Amino acid sequence: MESLLRNTFLFLSKNRAANRTAKKYGLRFGAKRFVAGVQISEAVTAIRELNAKGIVATLDHLGEFITTAEEAREATDYCIRTLHEIASSGANSHLSLKMTQLGLDISVELCMKHMRMILDVAKQHNNFVRIDMEDYAHNRVSIEIFEQLRKEYGETIGLVIQAYLYKSADDISALAVHRPNLRLVKGAYKESHEVAFPRKEDVDRNFKRIIEQHLLDGNYAAIATHDEAIIEHVKQFVKEKGIPKSQFEFQMLYGIRVQAQQQLADEGYTMRVYVPYGDDWYGYFMRRLAERPANVLFVLKSLFKS
Repeated sequence: MESLLRNTFLFLSKNRAANRTAKKYGLRFGAKRFVAGVQISEAVTAIRELNAKGIVATLDHLGEFITTAEEAREATDYCIRTLHEIASSGANSHLSLKMTQLGLDISVELCMKHMRMILDVAKQHNNFVRIDMEDYAHNRVSIEIFEQLRKEYGETIGLVIQAYLYKSADDISALAVHRPNLRLVKGAYKESHEVAFPRKEDVDRNFKRIIEQHLLDGNYAAIATHDEAIIEHVKQFVKEKGIPKSQFEFQMLYGIRVQAQQQLADEGYTMRVYVPYGDDWYGYFMRRLAERPANVLFVLKSLFKS
């Protein structure tokens, strides 16, 4: 049943008609638990509340199904506005983005142009931009773009590596020359068994492996997980190896395991929450439902509340 639910929600996440309907009706049926709001101001308010609790953030303007250069430019403008709003509000937040929003599927050149516009503003505000990794079809080109922009913008830019891909350990080895700031995740897309581990236990094993590999290389790791076993493993590993808390952080999603987020912050770890906002929230919401049956139960309960 869990596998069926996951596949169903992943399928729905790519349904354009359902996405249009979701935009029409807004943040209903439990989506507001996982999405900070539609407007930048709502997201910044959420971040400032997190900051007051000792938790930092990364802000993501959600977007799916970009098909024209005009849409890509609009998404770019949103990213730039977001960086300006973070700076003017004094919020402690980075920016995360997906390059398909910036026109990657239209042309690499268009995407690179938009990335440079965003990174110029990030550098102006002494902020940081993370490229979110998308599905396997975009993996290689995303790494290549990151490598080029890392040479141009240095520590202003970071990348995501997904543990469920067979190639990720090799990717981390190859990227080590750039001294990269990497967010390490399990991975949330449905991929072929030819490129990704099909079993959870193998993904978990590889996740631990790439975390250890990246930390032992001496590079900064953003460890994005809600898995208590992984978190405890990291705590023990860094203690044994004498790795300082300044070399890594934990990351979780907005609205998930809120108490655990606070506990990690209270223990002195850097705790960063991924805060999504925007009216194009549907695909993101479906992927959150696909990840855990408990999320589905939360939404079903919300339907029957008065």
